[in-house]
Amino acid sequence: MAVSRRVFVATAAVLAVTGATRTALAAPAARAEDLAYRIPVSPDDTEADLVRKASQVRPTARQIAWQRLERTAFLHFGVNTFTGLEWGTGDEDPDVFQPAGLDTDQWARALRDAGFELAILTVKHHDGFVLHQSRYTDHSVASSSWRDGRGDVLRSFADSMRRHGIKVGVYISPADENQYLHGVYANGSARTDRTIPTLVEGDDRTPSRSYALPATDYGAHMLNQLYEVLTEYGPVDEVWFDGAQGRIPPDKVEKYDWDSWYTLVRSLAPDAVIAVSGPDVRWVGNEGGLARDDEWSVVPVREKDYGRTDYALAYDAPDMGSRDALVQAKPVADHLQWWPAECDVSLRDGWFYHADQQPKSVEQLTDIYFRSVGRNAVLLLNIPPDRDGLLPAADVARLREFRERVDRELPEDLAREARTTVSPGRVTVDLGREREVDRIRLAEDIRYGQQVESFVVEAERDGAWTEVTRAGTIGASRILLLAAPVRARRWRVRVTGSRALVRLVEFGLYRSRV
Repeated sequence: MAVSRRVFVATAAVLAVTGATRTALAAPAARAEDLAYRIPVSPDDTEADLVRKASQVRPTARQIAWQRLERTAFLHFGVNTFTGLEWGTGDEDPDVFQPAGLDTDQWARALRDAGFELAILTVKHHDGFVLHQSRYTDHSVASSSWRDGRGDVLRSFADSMRRHGIKVGVYISPADENQYLHGVYANGSARTDRTIPTLVEGDDRTPSRSYALPATDYGAHMLNQLYEVLTEYGPVDEVWFDGAQGRIPPDKVEKYDWDSWYTLVRSLAPDAVIAVSGPDVRWVGNEGGLARDDEWSVVPVREKDYGRTDYALAYDAPDMGSRDALVQAKPVADHLQWWPAECDVSLRDGWFYHADQQPKSVEQLTDIYFRSVGRNAVLLLNIPPDRDGLLPAADVARLREFRERVDRELPEDLAREARTTVSPGRVTVDLGREREVDRIRLAEDIRYGQQVESFVVEAERDGAWTEVTRAGTIGASRILLLAAPVRARRWRVRVTGSRALVRLVEFGLYRSRV
């Protein structure tokens, strides 16, 4: 998909062209890691203080790279695939796991052809069954007769994804029903320094570095599995934790060792975003794949449970980052943080494969795309492999149709080679002749934060500027759908409210071919 070539600097009062191209933005002028991705706040801060601080929050390099992906894939696969459950019990017979036709290259080809650049595998779900050859549990592929106990789905997955140019992500569930049954999960053990990796009998590893990290018995179990995954399977670009607790008595809750887990991930996979229950990426608050109308990447947060980044407002609050939200969160917020939204949804009704379910329609997926990617979020689409270890043919076809539909919705950018002029408070594009437009795409240069609070798009018709549409936030991506095509030669975007200097990196105009 083509994008506009020029970068603009804008406030509601002042605009100036920087002259840079979007492709040049891959090399930031300053190290993003040196910029503040979180800024402390106080209950004494005024609204003006909060807005000023919010305008100064900047994403890290890993967050910028993640937001540019736009669409990522999830693959829920494990014993649930064979038992028909969505949440396993932990006492499954490992031998139930029998994906006789496992072909992770087929997964990778389908995802590549559908436009995905990163895929996340459920290395461990809540049942505790792991898809790699782990030293720390018997509830794994090593205890199945599948491939004589030598099968390793994670290795096959990682190799296939990289072979087809797709980045690798891993989901390791904090909840673990199997370890609860074995007296490790939620056993009330104290946090003490644990040596990671913890070598076991017959262990032939000679780690170049070990870590002394505070953890419970179960926290150490997770650290050891994280160490295996992050040191033996190549580079990882996303580590995905949810906050689920095991289905256990409420007085047996395991308090997760988030600080130690984060420390280990940062050391072993420094380029990986830690998602959902993590400091880099937040859950949008629903499993329908839908972002808010105005989705802020800068939101108020608080720390809890050994350093876990948590919402200062409700996780599903309708407003997460406006001026009103910043003020509302004052009594409990510790920081304002760059914490962009990930919108997760499954292609089928369930997260795991069920033979009686069918994939969502192209229309449903396209609507989700515009209400996630088009609202400053990243879409995480789950495609569950079946019992043969393949992505079902119907799902592969639907993924291809989905990509083709998005390509038709947003074909060549009509403004790509257009003449652009800049004046106070606006960017104007002259298409050279009248063209019909029904899709508009905007983006800020998020290296410099998220600043736009409101804007208007206008078209010149019969010698007068007429409002076509308006909205609030922009962020990394804002796509606006017009109810009917508008025909005009000259178009402009006018920023009507901002927190600080605005840098627009994209003002794209499209005529859909649907």
